[in-house]
Amino acid sequence: MGTTDSPPGSSDSTDASTSTLQRVRCKAPTPEIPGKQKWKFHLRPDDDDQPQDWWFCSTAIPLLAACTGPLANVMSIAALVTSWRNNYNPANPGIDADSTGFPDPRWCLGLNGASLACGFAGNIFLLFNFTRRIRYIVALPVTIILWYFATGILIAITASMDEYVPPHRPDQTYSQGFWHAVIAAILYLVSSMILMLNMLGYFLGHYPQHFELSDDQRNLILQTMMFFCWLAGGAAVFAKVEGWSFVDSLYFCDVTVLTVGFGDFYPTNDVGRGLVFPYSVGGIIILGLMVSSIRGFAQELGSTHVVKSHVEKQRTHTLRRTATTDFEYEKLKAHALAKLHHKKPAPISEPFNLTQRTVNFDVEKAITPAPRESHQKKSKVGPVTAGLRVLRRVGSRQPKILLMRQEKDRFDAMRKIQYDTHKFKRYSALTMSFIAFGLLWCVGAVGFWRAESKSQGLSYFQALYFCYVSLLTIGYGDLSPKSNAGKPLFIVWSLIAVPTMTILISDMGDTVIASFKRGTFKLADWTVLPKAGLWRELLEKYPWLLLWLQKKSQKAAEKRRLAAGMPVGQEEDEMDPAPTMEQVSELDNLDDQALAGKLAIAIRHTANHLKDDPPRRYCYEEWAEYTRLIRFSRLSKEEIELAEEEQGIVGWDWIGEDSPMLADSSESEWVLDRLCESLNRYMRRQGRRVLAKDRSKDV
Repeated sequence: MGTTDSPPGSSDSTDASTSTLQRVRCKAPTPEIPGKQKWKFHLRPDDDDQPQDWWFCSTAIPLLAACTGPLANVMSIAALVTSWRNNYNPANPGIDADSTGFPDPRWCLGLNGASLACGFAGNIFLLFNFTRRIRYIVALPVTIILWYFATGILIAITASMDEYVPPHRPDQTYSQGFWHAVIAAILYLVSSMILMLNMLGYFLGHYPQHFELSDDQRNLILQTMMFFCWLAGGAAVFAKVEGWSFVDSLYFCDVTVLTVGFGDFYPTNDVGRGLVFPYSVGGIIILGLMVSSIRGFAQELGSTHVVKSHVEKQRTHTLRRTATTDFEYEKLKAHALAKLHHKKPAPISEPFNLTQRTVNFDVEKAITPAPRESHQKKSKVGPVTAGLRVLRRVGSRQPKILLMRQEKDRFDAMRKIQYDTHKFKRYSALTMSFIAFGLLWCVGAVGFWRAESKSQGLSYFQALYFCYVSLLTIGYGDLSPKSNAGKPLFIVWSLIAVPTMTILISDMGDTVIASFKRGTFKLADWTVLPKAGLWRELLEKYPWLLLWLQKKSQKAAEKRRLAAGMPVGQEEDEMDPAPTMEQVSELDNLDDQALAGKLAIAIRHTANHLKDDPPRRYCYEEWAEYTRLIRFSRLSKEEIELAEEEQGIVGWDWIGEDSPMLADSSESEWVLDRLCESLNRYMRRQGRRVLAKDRSKDV
């Protein structure tokens, strides 16, 4: 168990302190990772624990490649088992749905098989890379090379087919197999290119060579592989049962699992209808698990990098602004005192500007405390926090109530950062989902507009309507893909778009729908379903009115108890309100036994707060009271006064790196853990005192 005054995440290292000092100084350079230079190769070993950046390249790109690789394999299988050229039905010339294929040249089949083998082998090496069966520096280049081979072979045979044995227009056309090959080549190419970005980040020293997969990331890879195996295996089964081609069966399985159901393909016999029962349920379950893992991974990346970066930016900005204000305040205060006593003001060696709020001063000198006795413990606060507190104590020792008011301003600033961050986290995810939804909707409509313009004469507005109906999985059936290019495009587009729509709805549930729900409940509370305690919530917004009503209620209750012959006083079950600053400052006058009693009550209250939803957030006065109850079991009264002078009332800077508001645990968990430590220390100390008394009696 650590020191009770230091929250999780605090650091005593010299590097962290230097980094904090550089952020406060106006023109200080950003510290770089030792041994790493910009755009210079620097290969980091496996056990390297230096800071990592380029988080999107290091984490998101390999997982994206692990998801697109199996999809490219399925497309490549469809291209291999389907002929690339079709004859039109003389009864319906120009209608792709009625065209039939004829055999391809042997060189096309052989090279197509070689491309599939390269793509599948690349997937295997990527999986071995994730599981660390093969070293990163070996497995990832092999994956990239194999996927480039697969891409090159597919491009070569599609170009050769168009050059040497193209379909004879207008009686022939390219089949779905040809367009599956084109899509597979694009997927292999994109996956290889983004993996090259991952390798570039490794060569530049932005992260070590291994992948640290979380459980959600590992599940996402396994679920993606399982889903595409389920999709391709189901297509093979339904093609055999229904007599469809593999590509048509693959399209049917995709529409079934995504619950779109256009109705252009459906089972025609009892065997096929019976297989739909287990296949559709299994596919929907696997798809739901995959979408859940994708959303969890996106939230993890957002919370780890985007949201924390936003918090750090706001906190650093507030800290820099506060450091400037405090320094200027102390300078002006010194000048005012000098003029008041008719003395010559000391020259200001460091420049400052009240308008632009810029400052240059030596924080190293400001944070150097005066020498103290050797028995005093070293402060755990950061250098910037200590420097600001030393500056505030220049020339005079302020009363405790003033120190509390100054710290409360910083507490309120950090609370505002927390509120802004919570709002940013919810609405940034919603914004990204809306952008992805809009791009997939509009860009997908362009693709279907061009693909279906000849077969159906589809306009762009009709393509927008079709994409929207498909995204919402409504599937009226009035419009559906009918061209040989449209069906493969729909398979890939729908597998990306429909999960994106699901994530968008989930993000809306956390923001827009939640706000509508709260509004509905509030309307019901005031109308048809009155809520108990509603007036109390309203009165809490106006403290003066609530205080007046409470006094009136207490006086009426006292009269009733006196009339009934009962004692006048506070009921036992009544919860104590939050303490005031004056009440917290009066804790210094209590002895250890009284503080121990308050400590037990505080533990009971914080334990009850663990059940609160949303999690309980304490006011500044409660934090100050809890800190006093934590410190008394470890320090004497003189040491507590010295700690409050040196470290502040609570022992950390609210907008500093050691703030408990930046901890991963909730505030109730954080406080309860340290209150229990304090109680344990008090009991041990009392036990030692009793033991010492017994020994003295024996002597």
